[in-house]
Amino acid sequence: MGSIKVAINGFGTIGKRVADAVDAQDDMEVVGVTKTGPSFGCDLAVKRGFPLYCTFDDQDRIEQFSENGYDCKGGISELLAASDIVVDCSPGKMGGDNLEKYQSAGVKYIFQGGEKHELTGLSYTSSANHKENLNAQGTRVVSCNTTGLSRTLVPLFDYCGSLKVECTMIRRAADPGDSSKGPINAIKPVLKVPSHHGPDVKTVKPEIEINSLAVAVPTTIMHVHSIIADLPSGHGLTTESIIEMWSNSPRVIIMNGSENRITTTAEVMEMARDIGRKWGDLHEIFVWEDGVKLLGDRLYYFQAIHQESDVIPENIDCIRALMGIEADWEKSVTKTDESIARYYSIN
Repeated sequence: MGSIKVAINGFGTIGKRVADAVDAQDDMEVVGVTKTGPSFGCDLAVKRGFPLYCTFDDQDRIEQFSENGYDCKGGISELLAASDIVVDCSPGKMGGDNLEKYQSAGVKYIFQGGEKHELTGLSYTSSANHKENLNAQGTRVVSCNTTGLSRTLVPLFDYCGSLKVECTMIRRAADPGDSSKGPINAIKPVLKVPSHHGPDVKTVKPEIEINSLAVAVPTTIMHVHSIIADLPSGHGLTTESIIEMWSNSPRVIIMNGSENRITTTAEVMEMARDIGRKWGDLHEIFVWEDGVKLLGDRLYYFQAIHQESDVIPENIDCIRALMGIEADWEKSVTKTDESIARYYSIN
């Protein structure tokens, strides 16, 4: 087949990053992005050369773009008509309405983790269930936290054959560009127990036994996970072999915090800026090597998640899965990551 025609519905925190990642690939192209109305975000779409559409089909809303100097190509229906697949990056809880539009247009669709698994009946991470998503009509890329958990837990499960996990999500209060959320001067526990993050792993790897708690803290840059995993007896692993396993797993970075003076999320994000991706993104999950410890059958470790970007490459692999053009998840991951590295001129 020719280049996959990808629509991005919602050109915000996730959407603008997915658009760049699609643009970096040689087997897909951005045929349009949507905004609800004229705003500074439209300037980036224009600068990147992405055709601009309105999130709605309302003619008055569409005309607002031209009134503010933007060339709007039309409404969402016109964009979907020109697309093979749509990546829905709209705010959470809009999925039901959008799903009807996608189904009516006959396009394939990918939702984000802000929507519930029940919306599509299928969820996705690259390492956990790529094959289960092959040629599906629609799916959902799980949240940043669930993606992060999958990156380190799935290799462990695949090696051990079983896994019991308890974890605590120490969540950032808001994204850096979000001025409407908090807390500002408090630690806010998620009082729905267990939190959705751990059990959501079961939507992509149901064999993993996992529960989670979550608290929100007054920071904007990253989430941190505190994880305890019970391995089956006779697993044969050591602290060192687990670190080696993760070192050989895609999209995981392991560094010694004390030796590298990278003991906080602030320093992790400073390192991410040095890597050279736009917006200082860190697609990889960061694991502190000196925070990993296996005592008998019980594994303890910490990891950090850049909530704005770890799901971005997963969306690209997911496009290939739904379109049925690459059955091997590892080959897709390699192609995705190498293409993005070239796109941003990262050595």
